[in-house]
Amino acid sequence: MTHPCWSPVVHRLTPYVPGEQPKLANLVKLNTNENPYGPSPKVLEAIRSELSDALRLYPDPNAERLKQAIADYYRVTPAQVFAGNGSDEVLAFIFQALFQHPAPLLFPDITYSFYPVYCGLYGIAYEIVPLAEDFTLRVADYRRPNGGIIFANPNAPTGCLLSLADLDKLLAHNPDSAVVVDEAYIDFGGDTAIGLIDRYPNLLVVQTLSKSRSLAGLRVGFAVGHAGLIEALERVKNSFNSYPLDRLAIAGAAAAFADRDHFERTRQAVIAGRESVRTALRELGFEVLPSAANFLFARHPRRDAAELAAALRQKSVIVRHFRRPRIEQFLRITVGNPAQNAALLAALGEILEPRQWPG
Repeated sequence: MTHPCWSPVVHRLTPYVPGEQPKLANLVKLNTNENPYGPSPKVLEAIRSELSDALRLYPDPNAERLKQAIADYYRVTPAQVFAGNGSDEVLAFIFQALFQHPAPLLFPDITYSFYPVYCGLYGIAYEIVPLAEDFTLRVADYRRPNGGIIFANPNAPTGCLLSLADLDKLLAHNPDSAVVVDEAYIDFGGDTAIGLIDRYPNLLVVQTLSKSRSLAGLRVGFAVGHAGLIEALERVKNSFNSYPLDRLAIAGAAAAFADRDHFERTRQAVIAGRESVRTALRELGFEVLPSAANFLFARHPRRDAAELAAALRQKSVIVRHFRRPRIEQFLRITVGNPAQNAALLAALGEILEPRQWPG
């Protein structure tokens, strides 16, 4: 459906399609990379403490309490921290503030599919850089003129990780354009690039509290980088929405960084679950890419991925299938809790058994 009042840009947009949020009960939901373990009790306590008459007042427009918590955690200064409504909003401000240049933005052919959506929304020229055959990022491919570089690390939906040594090389060869590393999944198997920001004033690192801190429903993301980059984001934010984070989000997110024990315990539980599921999937005949995230990217050499996804759904297990070139035979499977993982593997065993062992 269209409308005569639409602006021309609306006709050209192909919006991002998020993972399904089904309304049915009793589903094993392994399609959107949500954390199977709840947030810290200290987060819930902090949010409850904000449920008062003070909600009639605007929140702190600069989220200073949260910025200080992030700065303390990563040993940076609050001036090096930007906070927003989930990493998607932070990324939107980045595309406006740092990537609108004559030279094209570079990002991988297989990565977070919001990147081309933002390019379309903001009229940004871009070039897609193919990943290697094994789905790893080749640093040498980014030694070309560009107006910026962005990629997810670990990558989504593959889960593959670029080492800090390789990132260092990429940064060294691109000193004059912004390099944005989207670290939504870094806590499940990699080392953050935040430690490199003082060496590279063009590096911006984006993270979210949706995954490793179990706060997808709170919508909090942030970026860490040189104060000059942060100022650019603040200028865009304050021209769009001067109060992006509400009182509950600021309080809850700050508390999440304070409870390191809960974070470490649940993070390790997800990592252990991932390795257990990876082993089991291989025993079922799947090829599974190395993953540093809270999901696995797998394909079965003798079964169509779309058919497998449909068959799993019939057994009340939902995984993510992408109908995109190069990865249409893969399934992205979120790591769940032990019961969810067991249900997934049991369902796959029932689905695969008739084909693999006829008679």
